[in-house]
Amino acid sequence: MSIPEFPETKVALKGRKGLIVGIANDQSIAWGCAKAFRALGADLAVTYLNDKAKKHVQPLAEMLEAPLFMPLDVMVDGQMEQTFETIAKEWGRLDFLLHSIAFSPKEALHGRVVDVDREGFQKTMDVSCWSFMRMAHLAEPLMKDGGTMFTMSYYGSQRVVKNYNIMGVAKAALEAAVRYIAAELGPKGIRVHAISPGPLATRAASGIPEFDELMDKAQEHAPSRRLVSIDDVGNATAFLALDGAKLITGEVLYIDGGYHIID
Repeated sequence: MSIPEFPETKVALKGRKGLIVGIANDQSIAWGCAKAFRALGADLAVTYLNDKAKKHVQPLAEMLEAPLFMPLDVMVDGQMEQTFETIAKEWGRLDFLLHSIAFSPKEALHGRVVDVDREGFQKTMDVSCWSFMRMAHLAEPLMKDGGTMFTMSYYGSQRVVKNYNIMGVAKAALEAAVRYIAAELGPKGIRVHAISPGPLATRAASGIPEFDELMDKAQEHAPSRRLVSIDDVGNATAFLALDGAKLITGEVLYIDGGYHIID
């Protein structure tokens, strides 16, 4: 009996192809994940929201040496399909997908859940949950040899977090979708995960009222007494794309210094 030989860490994903959706700037969780995937040798396709966002994302895509750089606004009909058609044409396959986007209209996010109107609810669910389900549908035929799908959640899906409001409802639906999709695609070797980081000072988080207080509370009460960084999230996420994690699926992985275990 011999000790198994693992490939060098830096090339553990060499030759793998991944799609990164959600980089807005160098503070984005998606950027932390993309750096970790690239450090492990993966080739990345990167999307940007619109022309305004492009100037912020393009330099980061260049740092990643991304061969594919495409616009993707999930609220624009046909853009998701076009993105995956481009990947099919250029690569013919996909090994992992990172969905790191969410949105809720200000009036919906800042109000009580019980007061949210239908339009606000639908927009929140469309971007924050349904878009992941649709991307999973489009990615499935490209993951011919199995693969991994990731989306981003938050503790407010499981507990009532002050000011998280309707986004907590959307994230709860997203986590349920992860479990169902994991069950449906598991026989094809496709794993599906929700990553649930602790509070991070991202542009998306800036829309949540009193977010600084939320971060202070997390740092004070988490067993680690530390806030997570985008690199912490990226490194843990990249691990789940490795072959060594091939029998882990349908999980909500908390990367929060243990905050979620504290009452």
